This record gives sequence, structure tokens and C-alpha cells, in this order.
Amino acid sequence: MNKNSLIGFILIAAIMIGYTYWFTPSADELAKKQYTADSLARVEQQRIETERARLTQMQEAATPEQPAAEVLESLDDNYQALRDKYAEFAGAAKGTMASTIIENDLFKIEISNKGGHIQTVELKDYKTYDSLPLILLDPQSTRFALTFFAKNRLVNTEDLYFIPSSAETHLEVSGDEVITFSMRLYTDLPNGEKNTSAYIEYLYSIRGDNYMFDFDINMVGLDDIISANNRYVGLNWYADLRKQELSQDQWNGSTIYFKYLNDDVEYMSETDDDEEQIATKLKWVSYKQRFFSSTIIAREAFENGKLTVTEKSDAGNDRYLKTMESEFELPINLSGTTHIPLSFYFGPNNFNTLKAYDLDLERQIPIGWSFFLLAWINEYIVIFVFDWLGGFGWNYGIVILVLTIMLKIVLFPIAYKTYYSSAKMRVLKPEIDEIGKKFPKQEDAMKKQQAVMGLYRQAGVNPAAGCVPMLLQMPILFAMFRFFPASIELRQQPFLWATDLSSYDSIAQLPFTIPFYGDHVSLFTLLMTISTIMYTYMNNQMMSAQTQMPGMKTMMYLMPIMFLGIFNGYASGLSYYYFLANIITFGQMFVFRYAINEDKLRAKIEINKKKPAKKKSGFQKRLEEAAKQRGYNPKKK
Repeated sequence: MNKNSLIGFILIAAIMIGYTYWFTPSADELAKKQYTADSLARVEQQRIETERARLTQMQEAATPEQPAAEVLESLDDNYQALRDKYAEFAGAAKGTMASTIIENDLFKIEISNKGGHIQTVELKDYKTYDSLPLILLDPQSTRFALTFFAKNRLVNTEDLYFIPSSAETHLEVSGDEVITFSMRLYTDLPNGEKNTSAYIEYLYSIRGDNYMFDFDINMVGLDDIISANNRYVGLNWYADLRKQELSQDQWNGSTIYFKYLNDDVEYMSETDDDEEQIATKLKWVSYKQRFFSSTIIAREAFENGKLTVTEKSDAGNDRYLKTMESEFELPINLSGTTHIPLSFYFGPNNFNTLKAYDLDLERQIPIGWSFFLLAWINEYIVIFVFDWLGGFGWNYGIVILVLTIMLKIVLFPIAYKTYYSSAKMRVLKPEIDEIGKKFPKQEDAMKKQQAVMGLYRQAGVNPAAGCVPMLLQMPILFAMFRFFPASIELRQQPFLWATDLSSYDSIAQLPFTIPFYGDHVSLFTLLMTISTIMYTYMNNQMMSAQTQMPGMKTMMYLMPIMFLGIFNGYASGLSYYYFLANIITFGQMFVFRYAINEDKLRAKIEINKKKPAKKKSGFQKRLEEAAKQRGYNPKKK
């Protein structure tokens, strides 16, 4: 072990020791962490006790001599039994199912009197991939309820019948008008009559031209009914999401997004079952699909939450996608009226639409938020230009073509610099080959490298000049990779043979499934792959073999084949963009080939060789220093 290696090991050990010391939690931090864990445990324990109380009540109601079904039937006929089960809410336990439809310019919602909640949401401007009405929520798989203790009875508003504020069953609102509609759950007086001064109210305020609307929960006159030790009521929202798209996007899947109050947006697993116990305040929670979301927003804050994403294998429904569930605690004031201001958003994941609410809802759209440069390119350049071009009413295939041309024009200087650098390398290739013949042995590799670098320095060629421009283009390529599959503007937009630029463009259905490829043939993906292989071949012909690492040429040909499998089930708009980019690059390469005279370039390099040697670069100095450590000194040659 030489001196430098020993110093390296000592530095690594010092860094590890310093890291361990610096990041070891202090006593205060450990105490805070323990406090958080205890808080989580208390929340979970409260949930367990609530559930245990509910089960105990059911067991007490169903005696061994009388089955539970008969008990429920007898409860319907016996008001006193209902009172024992639901306390002052006994009168609301009996009713007839009915619903009220509220329709604005953008959506149609259906509110059920049982539970008083929204059970159906239909977006009027959108259809599913198979041309059916786009339903975000349906009554068979949507639950929304408050839970609390009233006179030591656990009450769930989902079991009770609310009374609507309007006798009309279909209400409409348009433009900037606002309609208000309420559902009230009244308590009973001792004689069994309705008590109009003590109730729970769901108040909906819906504007005609907005996907978001206010939803207020008012609890009036319940200080003698709700148990005195209750400082919170539970809110549970459950929904089975429906499949809206032909293909799913593994980088833009269905899951729960949530925002901490005055903090960042987080999300749960898009591929596996997941559960999050949130011990801090939340601003909103969203059941997000690829292009649409259902969001509940606290105009103040949710105290905490338990969020769950699951996928049921026995769902038995070809429209089923995933199951989402949220449990919140809402603070209440038992000494007077409790007002809990909330909002709902049911609508598309359109970047500008969500951003206009100034709630960070647009963070649900995956445009590369994890790397600021990708997000910056997409938000301030690509989306702006894409929306501007879309405003002309062109087909989105033409919009992508124009966008690609514009990006290539912007990147033209970088592309020219890359080609010019590769032209210099081609001119020097015969001399590099001669150096290779001069040092054929493996042990002379460092000498050969020194000689090649000396030739580059003498000719005034920087071997890294072609790499840097390519690196500058990479953020654009990655930004496009995230933008096109997440762009709702491409949803169900046809172009040529593609019926939907946000999905794959199948031109043939295979009678079998090929691993890693699929059961169909996407033509844009095939064209992209062929054009990429052609570009790779042309690029290899122009570059010196000496500049490539062993095996790199084979890897460059394997990459397009891998992309063929990855992109075959991906958004055809993205494959179309990459195909266009390759075609335009071919055109640029032919223009550069005629614009750059390699004979003149060779003469210029010969002139540079005759000039006095330039000062060595830092890179060259480091190479020579490394060679000296291995026993090779070019000055002694």
C-alpha cells in the first residue's frame, strides 16, 4: 500500500467517524422522536378503542337467542331500540333512499340522502378510453362519513338519513353563478319529534364554471349530545377508483398525494399497497389517477391522518383500478357551533388549472419535480410553448412536430459544436491509429494514452468538447420523457394511425405475449427504434474507434432494443417526438457534413501543430502525474 492509498483510507475513516458523530441525534431530538412515536401510538390506540366499542355494541344488540339480522329488523320497528343504538339520532335511522343531482358546466354530482355525501361524480367534458361517461366516483364503492360518540353510542353518519334543503331532485348552475345546497342530519326531542335546533349540516356551495367547490360541515346545538370528552370527530373517505385509460403509466400511476400544512407535497407507492400514519397537520389529500384527481382540501388543516392505498385481487370488476381510504380527525367546539370549512376538487390534472388554485395541486403531475432543472424546463419552457402552439387549434401531432423543430433550432449551436468536435477526431484518426501500432502491448496503455493526449494538445483538440454539448442536451431529453406521458392535452388526441397520443399506437395485435415487449406492435415505437439504430450507426462511423471504451459500441446498439420493449406500451406521443428528433438530427448531420470541409480542417490542425506548445491543461497534468506514479516519466524518454 503506497502513501496516497494510506492517506485515502485515513480520510475515509475520518469522514465516517465525523458523519456518525455529527448526525447522531441529540437528547432533545431523541425526545422529540419518542414524542412523535407516542403520539402515533395514542392515535392508533384511540382508533382501536373506537372500533372495539362499535363491535361491542353490535354484539350486545345481537343476543344468542336472536340473530343479528332479526335484531336489526326489530330495531326498525322499535323506536326505543333505535334510541339505544343511535341516541338522539334514532329518528334518522329510518328513511327512504333518494338523491339530488347538481350539475354545473363541468361536472355532474349526485348527493345521497343516506349519509348526505357525494356518491357519484361525472366529468362532462371527458370520456373513458372506450367512450363511456367518465365517472370518478360511483355509489357502489364510495363512502364518506363522520364518526363520533353520542351518549356513549358510536354514531356513523353513513347509516343515517339526511334531509335535503331543496325538494328539487335536479339542480343546475352555470357561469359565475353559485348555488348552495345542504343536507341536514337532525336529532330527536324526547318525544321523538325532530329537533330543528340541533343538527349536523353538510353545506355545498358550487360555482357554475369551476371544478372546485366549498364543502362546509356545521355542527349546531350538539353540546348536550356529543360526549363531553370528545374534542374531535372522525372523518372517513373511501373510494374504489375506476379505470379510465387504456394503458397505465408506471411513472404516473394511481396513488394518494398529500400536502403537509405549509410544507412539501408527498405521495404514496404507485405500484404496491401502502399505508401512511400522518401525525402532523395536512392541507389536502388527493386520490390521484393518471389524468384526473379527486381531492379534499382543508381551508384550515386536518389535524392528522391515516392514508391507505390497496389493490384488491378479488375486486371482480374490470373497471376497478385501486382502493383509496383516508381517515382524519377534525377538531370540534362543544360549547357552541362547530364550523369545519373544506373544499372538494373533482377534475383533470391540467397543469395550469391546478396551478391557478395556488395550493401546490400541480405537484401531482410528474414533470420532474425531484430534479429542479427538469421541472424548470417543463414548467417555464415546454408547457408554455406547448399551450401556445395548442392555442392555434392545430392537431397535436402537428404541435409536437413544431415543438420539436423549435427545440432543435435552440439546440442547433450545441449540435454543431458536437459535430465539429467529432470531425476533428476523424481527421486525427490516422495518426491515432499509428500511435496504437506503436504501443500495441497492454502494459503500454498509459504510454499510448499519454501520446494521444499529447497529439490532441499539439493539434488544439479537446476530446471532451463533443461530450459537454451532449450533456447539455440531456436535461431536454429527460424533460420530454416526463412531459409527454403526463400531458392531458394529448389524451384521446388522434394523429395518423394513432387514435390516442397519450397511449400506445397499436397497428397489430399479437396472438401471444412476448416477455418485456407485450402483445401488440406500436408503430411509432418501432420507427423510433429503427431511427435510433440508424443514428447510432452513423455516429459510430463518424467517431474514432479510439475514443470509445471497450464494449461501448455494442451497448449503444443494445439501448434502442431495450427502449423498444419499454416504449411499446408507453405514450405514442413520446415515441413520435423521439422519432422526429432523430429525423431532424439526420438532416442536421448531412448539412454539417457539407458545411464543414475536413480538408480545410486538417490543414488548420497542421498549422496548430507548428505553433509553440500550449500550456498543459489541468487534465493533462493529472494524467502525467498518474503516469509518473506508475514508473513512467515522459521527460526521460
